[in-house]
Amino acid sequence: MTQRADIVLGPGRYGLARLRVGDRIQTGDCLVITAMIDAFADLTGDRFAIHMDTEAARDMGFRDRVAHGLLVLSLVDGLKNQTPAQFDAVASLGWDWTFSAPVFAGDTIRAVITVEALRPTSNPARGVVNLAFEVTNQHGETVQKGTNTLMIKA
Repeated sequence: MTQRADIVLGPGRYGLARLRVGDRIQTGDCLVITAMIDAFADLTGDRFAIHMDTEAARDMGFRDRVAHGLLVLSLVDGLKNQTPAQFDAVASLGWDWTFSAPVFAGDTIRAVITVEALRPTSNPARGVVNLAFEVTNQHGETVQKGTNTLMIKA
């Protein structure tokens, strides 16, 4: 596959044939609110103190309750799936992810997604794309980053 740098994809559905290494998508923004943290805790049973209690979070060196890292990752995946430029996805094959800084209720997150690698599969109707994510908050600080391997239509 050929590479092109600094191409921000416009609206549309992108399969393997339309993508190049270096293509990028900028997601919209998502305001993380306390209700999201509470709902995620209810759904998962993850009630670790820094997520549920301001004083406990402060005792651990945080300024406020910290959003679950996996909540933020889930929100980022949702942001990816709401952009006007869509990967013609079949299934997610995995994530390799790092939590770089805390996300607090009241923070706004967004992501830049960059096509890192492309490959065909044994099924000519499908391919695999490796996507690099950089998730930042409203201050431009990186809060999470990693890669997603995604099966897409050819």
